[in-house]
Amino acid sequence: MSSTKTHTTTDLRAIPTYTAAGKVGEQTLAGMNNRLIEQRDVNFPIHGFALVASRRDKSVGPKRWRYLGLLEYMRHYPDTQLDSDGKVRRVWLFEFKVHQEPQVVPIGLDSIISNQAIVESRTERYDRSDDEIVDAEDRAGQAEQESIEQVRGKLLSMEPRQFEGFIKDLLVHSGFTEVCVTKYSADGGVDVNARVGRGVWIFENALVQVQAKRWLHSVGRKEVAELRGSLQPFAKGAVVTTSHFSKAAINEAREEGKIPITLVDGYRLSRVVLDEHFEL
Repeated sequence: MSSTKTHTTTDLRAIPTYTAAGKVGEQTLAGMNNRLIEQRDVNFPIHGFALVASRRDKSVGPKRWRYLGLLEYMRHYPDTQLDSDGKVRRVWLFEFKVHQEPQVVPIGLDSIISNQAIVESRTERYDRSDDEIVDAEDRAGQAEQESIEQVRGKLLSMEPRQFEGFIKDLLVHSGFTEVCVTKYSADGGVDVNARVGRGVWIFENALVQVQAKRWLHSVGRKEVAELRGSLQPFAKGAVVTTSHFSKAAINEAREEGKIPITLVDGYRLSRVVLDEHFEL
């Protein structure tokens, strides 16, 4: 059975995320898009490549693509993006697990190697409760959706550390005080500290600790639990992302008997930027 090739985000530490085929109009789960899902039943090889240099840079040549390894289908879910004509449309996002060993995969043996890797992986499977992704419930009109996706596109183009600085500036703009970005560690802990301003008088001066996730792929239960474990006593926690949250993440954030965690997805974050008239 022939292999299917796809490309991923340029953040090589992230879960590879692929926007389904089709640059204009609504995407459907047909053809090659549906083929990716079929790997759940038939362990055929999917080769992953990351674009690490601009297509416009003619000096790079074929080195603009970096081979990641064999990919294992994890989940797919709907999202909203602007197409190549700048119009809002529904798309499908796919997330994969990377099998980096072996580093060199002979084409004639890729089916055998892929099957073995996937079978072994499924014995120590990721948390399947993260497979259900919760989409934004409050959809705006066409014009506002285009503005929201334009903002989200700008946020996704930021480097992770730059995104943390953006969150800091947005909190200051929104009336928070003593806002500071923590030392960069990429360990999943607190990224920004802030105090609630006078505008929310009942919680004035309360400590808010934010984890900023400039991700295209979804945020799961693990990230929410990690933030809760990093909070200072009596602090309020929030995970702010450019992407979506899994149902397991939302349940973890609201679980009775635990410190509640506020979750802000990319759709809500972009609306805040617009509502606050914040310049990017």
